[in-house]
Amino acid sequence: MIKFNKPSITEKEKNNVLEAMDGTNILSGDGKFTTKIYQQFEERFGIKNMLLTTSGTTALEMASILINLEPGDEVITPSFTFSSTVNAFLLRGAKPVFCDIREDTFNIDENLIEGLITPKTKAIYAVDYAGFPCEMDKINEIANKYGLFVIEDAAQAVGSTYKGRYAGTLTEFGCYSFHETKNYVMGEGGAIVVNEDKYMERAEIIREKGTNRRNVLRGLVDKYTWHDIGSSFLPSDVLAAILSAQMDRYEEIFEKRMNVWNTYYNGLKDLEDKGYLRRPYLPADIEHNAHMFCIVLPSEEKRTHLINKLKEKGIASYICYVPLHSAPYGLKLGYTPEMLPVTEDLAKRILRLPLYVDMTSEDAMYVVDSIKEVLKG
Repeated sequence: MIKFNKPSITEKEKNNVLEAMDGTNILSGDGKFTTKIYQQFEERFGIKNMLLTTSGTTALEMASILINLEPGDEVITPSFTFSSTVNAFLLRGAKPVFCDIREDTFNIDENLIEGLITPKTKAIYAVDYAGFPCEMDKINEIANKYGLFVIEDAAQAVGSTYKGRYAGTLTEFGCYSFHETKNYVMGEGGAIVVNEDKYMERAEIIREKGTNRRNVLRGLVDKYTWHDIGSSFLPSDVLAAILSAQMDRYEEIFEKRMNVWNTYYNGLKDLEDKGYLRRPYLPADIEHNAHMFCIVLPSEEKRTHLINKLKEKGIASYICYVPLHSAPYGLKLGYTPEMLPVTEDLAKRILRLPLYVDMTSEDAMYVVDSIKEVLKG
């Protein structure tokens, strides 16, 4: 059986967890492994201001608080994303304004954003789908023109680059996920990247239940007090111990995932040439992190047929997202499927193939050969 996803846990992760629990370390947030992660991200990606969170979801929630979203504000975002992207600002009372996606990258169509801006627009939440960063230069240009915030939902894009700059560093705030389905994992966890220093102090307070507790840990004050709204957004250092080990294995994980991705990409070329499916589009100014491999089938019926046949062959595959605008809650908010025709069409035809670190080239070729057998049969 080839599972859809499986995290790669080695003795390194296990040893780190035992070390985190040896009695000399802080079990709660901001222990030595959390500190090590910040060092790892600064050395590898040049990120100076990053705070671990309990999830990518709570990283987005923190960003929504930091930009002071209020009831009545509007946020432009794609519908082709996970519910976390939108829940983060719905919880602040803001309203989603869904934008259609590009047919090539499945990211928000930057050419449609300006037409959706109203006097109530406060922010743009851009999602780096499949680890492929959006056209952030154009999005930032629009945001600067209208005085809007941009939140980069880079949950899937750790290590990807856009014009040589790392995903998560392309706007005021970037949000990562380290859920077990992501490239680098801590079970449940995430991070907010604060790319403008002026927001960092408040971000620390919000993350610590609205208090200045981090200043106590630094020895700057002898007691902490309530300064702002906030919540318990910081994860246990035990979970950070897992992620720190994953970052020590960064090259290994990256190369193994890329090997599977490239095996799919090269192996499915002839099916694309003959019109059986479409492979991922590779923009010239992006280097992706092999987070996921998607194919697009000619119809929803062909996708369903392929899913069922692959399952019979012991291969798990997944449809990806039901678009938020046509999901039950989106319909309750007053949206209809017809509002986003490109999103609606592609969502019915996109299929994610299994991809994880411990997959071999042989596993990937078995998937490729099985797809060929089903589609050509």
